[in-house]
Amino acid sequence: MKRGENFEIVVSGAAHMTHCCSGIKELSKEVGREVARQGCNLVTGATTGVPYYAAQGCKSEGGFSIGFSPASSEKEHLKTYRLPLDAFDVMIYTGADYVGRNVLMTKSADGVIIVCGRIGTLHEFATAFEIQKPIAVLEGSGGTADKIRQLALGPHRGFTKIIYERSPKELVKKLIALVKAEKKNNHKV
Repeated sequence: MKRGENFEIVVSGAAHMTHCCSGIKELSKEVGREVARQGCNLVTGATTGVPYYAAQGCKSEGGFSIGFSPASSEKEHLKTYRLPLDAFDVMIYTGADYVGRNVLMTKSADGVIIVCGRIGTLHEFATAFEIQKPIAVLEGSGGTADKIRQLALGPHRGFTKIIYERSPKELVKKLIALVKAEKKNNHKV
């Protein structure tokens, strides 16, 4: 990618994956690998499950991973929240618990990918949706991801920028194209 085109892409998903599709660990890693292959930085909530495996996948491709922790320090991240550090190049300690972390993380990114998920993922989706951030949903991954299409049909304001895909590669590729188009439109005089 050209300099200046490495976007920040959030992967939002379930920290506990028992309700997700079979193969969710590998799907999560593949999403992370594809974010890295597209020359983008991966952003997650610095937690276990889908976000963690996406970060591992990103790292396996030599990508750059940014974690937004709900904790206010490394000690609190490890001891109070019991969250991992090893898959992240940069950790941002928000001190904002989960709800505040979700908003800060989602607003900081250029696009958001939803993989499986629970209520926290729904919160991140709703935040991205409300601020009209480009969103990509990995359908068939279970949980929140498989409910979003129905939720997004309801009443809302403004335009929706949601991509639905079952292929991690196509999902990331289409999201990057949407982010590029939005960035280009933002810079029109």
